[in-house]
Amino acid sequence: MNFPLYIAKRYLFTKSSNNAINIIASIAALGVIVGALALFVVLSGFSGLKDFSLQFTNVFDSDLKVLPQSGKTLSLSEEQVSNLADIDGIVAYSKVIEERVFLQYNGKSHIAFIKGVDDRYNDVNPSDSILFAGRWFAEDKNEVFVGYNIAAKLSLGMQDYNSFLELYVPKPGKGQILATDLSSAFSKQNVVVSGIYDVNEDLNGKYVFSEIDLARDLLNLEENEYSSVSIKLEAGADENDVRNSLQKVLGSNIEILNRIQQNDALYKMLNTENIAVYLIFTLVLIIALFNVIGSIIMMILDKRKNIKTLYNLGATLPEIRRIFLLQGTLMTTLGGVLGIFIGVLLVLAQLQFEFVNITASLPYPVKLKATNVLIVFGTITVLGFIASKIASSRVRKKLIR
Repeated sequence: MNFPLYIAKRYLFTKSSNNAINIIASIAALGVIVGALALFVVLSGFSGLKDFSLQFTNVFDSDLKVLPQSGKTLSLSEEQVSNLADIDGIVAYSKVIEERVFLQYNGKSHIAFIKGVDDRYNDVNPSDSILFAGRWFAEDKNEVFVGYNIAAKLSLGMQDYNSFLELYVPKPGKGQILATDLSSAFSKQNVVVSGIYDVNEDLNGKYVFSEIDLARDLLNLEENEYSSVSIKLEAGADENDVRNSLQKVLGSNIEILNRIQQNDALYKMLNTENIAVYLIFTLVLIIALFNVIGSIIMMILDKRKNIKTLYNLGATLPEIRRIFLLQGTLMTTLGGVLGIFIGVLLVLAQLQFEFVNITASLPYPVKLKATNVLIVFGTITVLGFIASKIASSRVRKKLIR
C-alpha cells in the first residue's frame, strides 16, 4: 500500500480536533473551487464573445482570398479562371472588383466601397443571412445591394426609379480637378437600390454590392482585370495543398490570405485579450492558493506528534513530506474538478435559458469548449502542486525532534 497517499486522504477527509484548522481548510478548499469556477466561466464567456465578434467578419470573408502581390488588380486569362474549378478542395470561387466610391443621392453624400461580384458570389458567401429588406441585385439592371447605415444616411428607398443613386469614381490621370470639369474627372453610374443588408455598425456603412460588369465599367478596367478572387474550400480540405495548386494555376505574383490573415489585426487583438484575461484570473487563483499553503502548514503543526510517531516507525523524511504534498495536491485537484463542474453547469444554463443579457434582446454569448476545461484543470493542478510542494517543505528534522 502507498501509505503516504493513504494518510494524505485520511488527513484530507477527516476533521481535525482543532476547529480553527477545519475552518482554515474549508476556506482554502472554497477558494480553490471559486477560483477554478471563475477562471472557467470567464474563459467560456470570452470564447463566446470571440465567436460573436468574428461571425460578422466571416459574412464577407471567404476561406481563401487571392490578391495581387503588387498593385490593385490582377490579370487572369480565361484558361486560368476555368482551371480554378479543377483544383481539388475548392467548392466554389467568385471574381471580385473592389474600390472606394463616392455616393450621392438627393444632395446627401457618403464614401463607401463598391464590391462588384459575379453570379457565383452567393455560392462563396451567401447573402440570405444578412438580408434586411428587399432582395439581392438582378443582372443587367444597374441595381445595387447596400448596407443599412448607407441607406439610412442617404435616405435611400428600394426600387425607386424616379430618383437614382449616383456612384462616382475618379478617373485615372494627373493634374488638378476643376469644379467646372467634374464630368471628365469622374466616372459615373446611376443605379437603383434593390435591397439592404444588416450585419453590424461598421460593415453596414462600408459596402455597396453590384454586378461585376457595372463595377468594371465604373472603374474602366479591362475584361480580364480583377481586384481579388474569393474561394470557398471543401470541408476537411488541406489549405496548403490548395495554396500550392493556386500558385501553379495563377502564377507566383499573387498573395493568398486565409480567413485569419484577412482579419489579422482583429485576431491578434482578440488573442491578446484572451491571454490577458487568463493571466489576470490565474493571478487571482495564485492568491487563493496561498490559503492552501497556510492550511497545510497549520495541518503540519497540528500533526507534529503523528509525524514523530511515523518517523520513529521508520518513515523517511521525504515520505512524510510526500504525505502533505499529496494532501495539498488532492485538495486543489478535487476543488478544481468541482469548480469546473459547477462552471460547466452555469455555461449550459446560460446556453439553454439565456438568463444573462447584454441587451434586452441579446443574451451574453458563451461557448463550452473542451480546451477551456483542460486549460483550467491543468492550471489548477500545476499551481496546486507548486503550492503543496512549498508547504510540505516545512517538514524538517527540527520539527520531528
